[in-house]
Amino acid sequence: MDKTQIENKLKNLPVSPGVYIYKDAAGNIIYVGKAKSLRNRVHQYFQEGRPHDPKTAVLVSKIADLDWVITDSEVEALILENNLIKQHHPRYNVMLRDDKSYPYIRVTKEPFPRVFPTRKIIRDGSKYFGPYTDAKYIRYLLKTLRQLFPIRSCNFYLDDEVVEKKKVKLCLDYHIRKCDGPCEGLVSQQDYNAMIAQVEKFLNGRTREVVEAFEAQMEVYAEQMKFEEAARTRDRLHLVQEYEERQKMVMADFVDRDIFSEAHEKDDACAVVFKVRDGKVIGKQHYYLTGVEGKSQSELLETVLQRYYDLADSAPDEILVPCEPEDTETLQKWLEEKYPSEDGRKRQVQFVVPKIGDKAKLLHLCETNAKYFLDELKLQRMKRATVAPRMVLSLQRDLRLENTPLKIECFDISHFQGSETVASMVVFENGKPKKSEYRKYKIKTVEGVDDFASMKEVLRRRYTRAIAEDQDMPDLIMVDGGKGQLSSAVEVLNDLKLEDIPVIGLAKRLEEVFIPQMSDALGIPKTSSSIHLLQRVRDEAHRFAITFHRHLRDARTLHTELLDIPGIGPKTVKMLIDKFESVRGVKEASMESLEEAVGKPKAAAIKNYFANTALGVVKEQTAELVEEIE
Repeated sequence: MDKTQIENKLKNLPVSPGVYIYKDAAGNIIYVGKAKSLRNRVHQYFQEGRPHDPKTAVLVSKIADLDWVITDSEVEALILENNLIKQHHPRYNVMLRDDKSYPYIRVTKEPFPRVFPTRKIIRDGSKYFGPYTDAKYIRYLLKTLRQLFPIRSCNFYLDDEVVEKKKVKLCLDYHIRKCDGPCEGLVSQQDYNAMIAQVEKFLNGRTREVVEAFEAQMEVYAEQMKFEEAARTRDRLHLVQEYEERQKMVMADFVDRDIFSEAHEKDDACAVVFKVRDGKVIGKQHYYLTGVEGKSQSELLETVLQRYYDLADSAPDEILVPCEPEDTETLQKWLEEKYPSEDGRKRQVQFVVPKIGDKAKLLHLCETNAKYFLDELKLQRMKRATVAPRMVLSLQRDLRLENTPLKIECFDISHFQGSETVASMVVFENGKPKKSEYRKYKIKTVEGVDDFASMKEVLRRRYTRAIAEDQDMPDLIMVDGGKGQLSSAVEVLNDLKLEDIPVIGLAKRLEEVFIPQMSDALGIPKTSSSIHLLQRVRDEAHRFAITFHRHLRDARTLHTELLDIPGIGPKTVKMLIDKFESVRGVKEASMESLEEAVGKPKAAAIKNYFANTALGVVKEQTAELVEEIE
């Protein structure tokens, strides 16, 4: 799209709230943003003379098209923006990710809910508590829950129909008083869910309410002279009090709060959240953010708050932050709508920026944690960059490379007598395979056996796309082959203006390494660790290509072996494969089995086909033998 077309689109922008989407020349989404007024916000990017930070300036230079979606409110725009970012991962948006896949505790949405740990979040109405960064703590917490509440431990789905038909029997947990037996209707759905409500309060850190409930229950049992039940409830009460003593009191007002802070440097940032319930810190989580250069602290906080509460199951009335988020009003409306008050009253969520007192101290502690995690990330990166594996440093020395080849991309071509030609690309980082970046290609423009032309096609496709999407380039490109394949690679890279990237070829016959503009192979000792690394990379590319080629060849074999039989169509083929599992199984099946599967006429056609095929092979082999004798 040319500049005139963009200007025409800018003139047609509405003043309504909504989401704007920027695309590059290849049609890829590179940025998603929200606005109270689309016209005012988008025009700011294209105003001549308006100063931009370096990252925004690069973004504007990449914009080839723009689109927008009108929403009814700023809250809807915020939700849509968040969903689009998670779906498309635009290059120039701030991206937030967990440092690890931490476990949660899940309370399922069932008539008789289950409670168990999980790392996978399924949005089916279940409630999730966490994440928990300490595996020992989550085990202790679940053990405490089992001692406090008779939660069922089975994995059956229970409802009134299952209970009524007695499909599930009592297990050992009932007999040792760890479960009240909902599977056989020994506890009502209402009573069981009332107990689950206490579990949720406990997981939310509202232990005072759990203590009060146990105290009231103990008094009722005592008045009813149920002393055994009263003693059991007393033991549970002591267990809750013991659990409370293990938690650190940080605020004396017992107000529920979430505390957010962040630390950033260059293009990286780390955000930390403390969950405070009943005056105690019950959870802590940190997130790393990338693409933050040029962003203000208020913008970063808004991004973190959006992504954090999009997954959370609750939000407190008070959120402590180091500064006001960029769009506080919209965030407040969103949180109040997403998490309505339990008693039906209008929810009020406040963002508080404390300057003095205990709240300010907690915020400072949160910021200290964020700086610590950011420093830890930097140290890890420095370690990866400076302490490269010895074989990678050896490769840099032997190939006389200016930069350490931390990222290597290797290509291999595979075919069978010129059919089903495919190519593979494998990626090694720091001397280890990075399988998430592996790619496989079907050769589209080359007919017959032409490895050089096939290599040209796959390299051109790979790096044309890499340029269009502004991807990071490798430190070293490697092709499986000698001077011919290397020359093909050099030609493509020169055409694409990528001649600065080092490229080598590894010949299979003598394991010789070739580089451009040298007729002879490099004199690298065969015992060198660099040669061993190149062999590993080449062998992995070969394995990946062969696997893909075999998959395509098997699919083609299935077609020629069964679909070429007269009277046999796709439905019959599927029926045969389902019953006999393979073409060989069909071939070796008895006449009776085939008749039972597809009927007499088709069974006879299959047997005749394979009999004639076998006879043809025998005749061909006999003719070749006679020719050799003569």
